[in-house]
Amino acid sequence: MYFVADPFIESLSKDPSSSNRPRMVPHGFYSEVTPKQPTHPKLIHANSKLFKALGVFKKELSDAKTIGLLSGQLLPKERSPFAMNYGGHQFGQWAGQLGDGRAIHLGSVEERSNSTASHPKLWQLQLKGAGPTPYSRSADGFAVLRSSIREYLCSEAMQALGVPTTRVLSLVGTGDQVLRDVMYNGNPKYEPGAIVARLAPNFIRFGSFELPASRDQKTALKELTDACIAHYFPEIKYKGPKAYEAFFEEVCKRTASLIIHWQRVGFVHGVLNTDNMSILGLTIDYGPYGWLEPYDPDWTPNTTDAAQRRYRFGNQSQVGLWNLYQLANALYPIVGETTALEAGLDAYKEAYEKGYLEMMAKKVGLDLLLKKGDKKERNAIQQLISTLENTLCLTETDMTIFFRTLANWETTSEKDPQIKQIFGTLYKAFYEPKELQGSVLRSWKLWLASYQELLEVQGVADRERQQSMNSVNPKYVLRNYMAQMAIEAAEQEDYSMVHSLFELLQKPYEEQVSQERWFAKRPDWAKNKVGCSQLSCSS
Repeated sequence: MYFVADPFIESLSKDPSSSNRPRMVPHGFYSEVTPKQPTHPKLIHANSKLFKALGVFKKELSDAKTIGLLSGQLLPKERSPFAMNYGGHQFGQWAGQLGDGRAIHLGSVEERSNSTASHPKLWQLQLKGAGPTPYSRSADGFAVLRSSIREYLCSEAMQALGVPTTRVLSLVGTGDQVLRDVMYNGNPKYEPGAIVARLAPNFIRFGSFELPASRDQKTALKELTDACIAHYFPEIKYKGPKAYEAFFEEVCKRTASLIIHWQRVGFVHGVLNTDNMSILGLTIDYGPYGWLEPYDPDWTPNTTDAAQRRYRFGNQSQVGLWNLYQLANALYPIVGETTALEAGLDAYKEAYEKGYLEMMAKKVGLDLLLKKGDKKERNAIQQLISTLENTLCLTETDMTIFFRTLANWETTSEKDPQIKQIFGTLYKAFYEPKELQGSVLRSWKLWLASYQELLEVQGVADRERQQSMNSVNPKYVLRNYMAQMAIEAAEQEDYSMVHSLFELLQKPYEEQVSQERWFAKRPDWAKNKVGCSQLSCSS
């Protein structure tokens, strides 16, 4: 890997003191720190394609220097590791200073495969779980194998799904034990430790702006915003307040696009605090996330959020808007008036409403009719989607299987068809087929009839429609029970499932006939199992 100077970081002020000791850091956007030395680092998995893009090839991945770098044992020359300083709102409440409590930046690396001498692509490289920082508060700064596997697999699964995300390079076991109370119920136990090396153009969050704003540090706030615009939003040519207004609007649009992608694939982030929101519109900080299995807008994977359900699937767009309001409040001191910030929030609402309808229309194969149809047909598609969302909740219906098999659904010509004939390929998506009777069955029949009518109006060949639908409706996603199976095996030092799931999830839209066993509903044993249906922020 080629570590290079990052003008973005070097343009920001740093904490004048240097220590890993947890403390309040009243000035500076980052603090220089030193990773904790792991006892026996072991490479569990490497993202060889991404390593290759960085100029590191397979034969070098087992090299002691490479493993030393990925575990924090060795440090890059002429680069000083650091942790970022930021604040945030957590579960709707201002939490003050938060920061990188267990993530340590090694520096910036240059991608060699897709960059040019004049326009190099720089990635910031972090080690997550490499020990305490000034922002660790009362925690130890480490991460366990359990949560590290979840972040490692999901980051690259999201990349393959076409969802904006941070990336991962490697998963390393530390050889150390870490004490964690998984469900916060007074039963802590030791678990194997691990470190994930992850990449992003930057790891700047909404909370990075909130902290200096909360401290009335207007000069620092301006410094950060100017640097972000110069290095990550070069299309913004304005200066001063107009540049900050354009910056905010672009962040709003990227956030809308991101959440639409989450809704498309059934992903629930689980902890959408403002310190977990990227200004680049990337999925960041994979904690208690989950994938909808039975379609349920009220489902949240986060046990900490079980009562409030603030971060439930159906509320992600509203939480995104709420978080953008907090970013608007933070930027107000350098913008100076509210009208432009309100325009950015309106841009979010418009982008989300328009984008969500277009996304759902493509999921059901009616996107061409939506584009070319008149107002009447557009309203009919909107009504069809709204009705579908309600009908999916009438009985447990697997979201991934339903939308994937909808592409192959065909109406039946039988006068008195059996239930399996009515639903055809869709039948596989229902967890309780016996519930498909009475009012539930009538609702489904009405929806399928309306759907068939609109397909006929659109008049697109079945094969063309199916290909389009299969390009946005994945066949394979990282269901929680799959991740849990890989975790339980890895805790016994069997990493084969980590490897096989990583490969499976690189091609989520392909049939992969040999992997058909993963195109299945959640098994009964996983319905109430910790790590499958119940997750916490403990990692």
